[in-house]
Amino acid sequence: MPHIAIISASVRTGRTSHRVALFFQQFIKNNNLGTAEMLDLQQYNFPVFEERLQYQENPAAQTLDFAEKIRRADGVLIVTPEYNGGYPASLKNVIDLLYEEWHRKPVAIATVSDGVFGGTQVIMSLQFSLWKIRAWVVPARFPVPEAQTNYDEHGTPTDRATTEKRARHFIEELLWCIEARSRMEAKPQL
Repeated sequence: MPHIAIISASVRTGRTSHRVALFFQQFIKNNNLGTAEMLDLQQYNFPVFEERLQYQENPAAQTLDFAEKIRRADGVLIVTPEYNGGYPASLKNVIDLLYEEWHRKPVAIATVSDGVFGGTQVIMSLQFSLWKIRAWVVPARFPVPEAQTNYDEHGTPTDRATTEKRARHFIEELLWCIEARSRMEAKPQL
């Protein structure tokens, strides 16, 4: 069964994107699609890193823990808000912290906004950053508009049927990429 790390990227007070992260954690579990581990950047409360993990002389235990969770995951689901057309510094901080851990790692992107566009402006900049570190960005996207009214604080969507139908397609794409990576790694090298 695949293991998915869900990065809840917002560290703001009153964040709504975390509702979507909670939804996906429950959706994956309830539909027996894999195991899902929440990596809540608000709880990690990382400082701004001065150097990549591989070059740090004495990395903090929580930094090593985070890196190991990304390394161990078969795939990563990033749930990020859109802040002024971009993604939060907390997410950029942890993306740049790691390098080898991202190599060919299937990464799915869910974007969240309080407005009507669902964070779609953030997709390109986040995708570009992930490509630069050699992550495998899953082609499916999951934009969430008006998250404050479409999900409650526990991650329950107001329109469960429609949300779960969209989520199933989105997660199936991530699972396909996870399976493809697994098969390629098992294939003898030329």
